[in-house]
Amino acid sequence: MVDQRPNILYIMSDDHASHAMSCYGSRINETPNIDRIAQGGMRFDNCFCTNSICTPSRATILTGTYNHVNNVTTLASKMDGRLLTFPKLLQKHGYQTAIIGKWHLGHGGIHDPTGFDYWIVLPGQGLYHDPLMIEMGAEKVIKGYATDLITDYSLDWLRQRDTSKPFCLLCHHKAPHRPWEPDERHATMYEDVDIPEPATFNDDYSNRARAAAEARMRIDRDLRPSDLKRPVPPGLGPQEDKKWKYQRYIKDYLRCVASIDDNVGRMLDYLDQEGLTENTIVIYTSDQGFFLGDHGWYDKRFMYEESLRMPFIVRYPREIRPGSISKDIILNVDFPPTFLDYAGIDVPDEMQGRSFRPLLNGELPEGWQTTMYYRYWMHLAHHNVYAHYGVRTLRYKLIYYYADALGQPGAIDDPREPEWELFDLDSDPSELCSVYDDPAYADVVRELKEELGRLQAQVGDEPYEKEC
Repeated sequence: MVDQRPNILYIMSDDHASHAMSCYGSRINETPNIDRIAQGGMRFDNCFCTNSICTPSRATILTGTYNHVNNVTTLASKMDGRLLTFPKLLQKHGYQTAIIGKWHLGHGGIHDPTGFDYWIVLPGQGLYHDPLMIEMGAEKVIKGYATDLITDYSLDWLRQRDTSKPFCLLCHHKAPHRPWEPDERHATMYEDVDIPEPATFNDDYSNRARAAAEARMRIDRDLRPSDLKRPVPPGLGPQEDKKWKYQRYIKDYLRCVASIDDNVGRMLDYLDQEGLTENTIVIYTSDQGFFLGDHGWYDKRFMYEESLRMPFIVRYPREIRPGSISKDIILNVDFPPTFLDYAGIDVPDEMQGRSFRPLLNGELPEGWQTTMYYRYWMHLAHHNVYAHYGVRTLRYKLIYYYADALGQPGAIDDPREPEWELFDLDSDPSELCSVYDDPAYADVVRELKEELGRLQAQVGDEPYEKEC
């Protein structure tokens, strides 16, 4: 007898910001195949990560727990393969499971993927071209382009699966992560056009905490030669130099995105051809957001919108109304309970998220979250971003830069003076001017600090002991 529970195809890229997807209104590119998912299902406009950096976000997505619980707080952390994850539960309850592509949670001993019938992953960040991959513990170099190869292996696994059982396939692309190396097919895409610069491209970092000015992720100053891939033309003035570097960066980034989009189309076409579309939940997301020249930056880590927001679109013809949009808050910690809900599996008490299946059906559950808690732990490492935590509501964002490593793996033990920021996202959606010290917002500050404390207690995290 064929198990009628829905299949789950979870496609996740790395550092793909929602404002580089046409279904989210991108001004700079088109993603027609990714858009097919949004057109056939629901787009979430307020999907947020709880820690905007690759390894911790991936651990949260698998375990349904915050990073202080799963102990994967920084890029230098490794996930303990003995932790309970949603693939383990799906596997236990009759699903075929596989992960193909980027893992980035450690290797060897207790750190290789667990809960999967099949896995083939990149070691660490992995290479774009002719990557080394680890297949069920065995290393091999595979000729080709990573995005194509990850899709090839995903399709091969789907063709060989047991068709009497439902499947859960995690197809994890490494693109469009730095250093943004496109494939030959897209190498000259955008060659004859200038990509528009974002409105905050020339941000001067005034009217905020020192953290923004201290960060080392500026387009004009911090890109490496390997990012730009050719020398800067001589004789450029400072602004022309910045503009040139932005075009080099953003075009390669978007070329990598175009390859993902093509390969998403291959996956969707396979589902159509095999008659699997109706009973397959298809998700496209990224592990966090990314700065695409916004605030003059690349990278992520900050609690600012472009970094905090994850794209999340999902299609399931049996339940989700085509072309629908949700502005309710969902978090990466909510993904596992939602997948388990669709599979008819009880959500373990240790998972800290909540199923948003009702939202996908157009229903708002009683007591649904209207605030969220965020914490970035990796103080000063790589891009000099201060450790911070905060709360976001539908209108406001309060951020506390406690700026202390606290002994976290890979964080730099060089404390800085703590500071607060408050943004009114209605009047200042670009987060250019903190109103934390504005007397008109005194009551908002007080209420948000109370809510921050409530959320920390709810998730079991502790405030910084010297919080001012």
